[in-house]
Amino acid sequence: MAGIIDEIKESFKKGNMLTKLIYINVGVFLLIWLVFVAIMLGSSNEQEANYRFWTYVINNLAIPSNPELLLQKPWTVITSIFTHYDFFHFLFNLLWLYWFSKMLIVYIGGRQLLGLYLLGGIFGSLLYVASFNSFPIFEKYAMGSALGASGAIYAIVVATAVLIPNQQLFLLFLGPVKIKYIALVSVILGTLVDFNSNTGGKIAHLGGAIVGYVYMIQYKKGKDITFGLGNFVGNFNKLIKRRKRKKMKVTYKAPTNDFDYNLMKAEKQKKMDVILDKISQSGYDTLSKEEKEFLFNMSNRN
Repeated sequence: MAGIIDEIKESFKKGNMLTKLIYINVGVFLLIWLVFVAIMLGSSNEQEANYRFWTYVINNLAIPSNPELLLQKPWTVITSIFTHYDFFHFLFNLLWLYWFSKMLIVYIGGRQLLGLYLLGGIFGSLLYVASFNSFPIFEKYAMGSALGASGAIYAIVVATAVLIPNQQLFLLFLGPVKIKYIALVSVILGTLVDFNSNTGGKIAHLGGAIVGYVYMIQYKKGKDITFGLGNFVGNFNKLIKRRKRKKMKVTYKAPTNDFDYNLMKAEKQKKMDVILDKISQSGYDTLSKEEKEFLFNMSNRN
């Protein structure tokens, strides 16, 4: 057992950002249900167990639609986008995260993927809260809560479709289908169809889709609208690691001066722009082996 745990730790440590996001979502899901099992074993009946589970666990992880409760539980803005309790909701979100992020991370890098995930999830959740407290139609609904990574997933799906719309995925029974059509159908089904069912979730989906579209339009212009969320998390992680090594004296020597560094960075960005333009016009398969290796190396730089 200890060996398995060590392998998981090593895999998490060496994995790219997509690997880390998958591990975090899986870890939270398993932890939630381990807690539920513990609550069930300590309860006199199933009704009591469900009440305690929702009251003390889910309600402290899901984002509430009541702004006053949200102010009391501000952490739910983040925890809600990593929390699932329904297995199929969790499974499908994880599959979509893997399929689309695996393509997108090659072009935008790990920290940008994390930033997009966070911004899509946060905006989708806050749009849910704002909608439930703005439109009269929702007055008849009891105050509730929302959870799940769907807003973040929709941001990634739409961003991928905007960046490489003609890239194809092989779908069971349908064969190869262009990503732009997959994204379009998923957005329609996930936001407009049967809107009165899971209304809060569909609003969060719409918020994530909006973020994905705006993000990629701005990214093509050289702008990052995630406000450095991915960089903030990455720098925070580095700070923790640095404190753990505070007893070690390490001397770093910059390989180049600021001018050379900026020049090198500009050259890489220029090459990346040329490759992205080529993909948009002709598709990923038209890239040379060297260009594909360049994209792969850039995706692992974070």
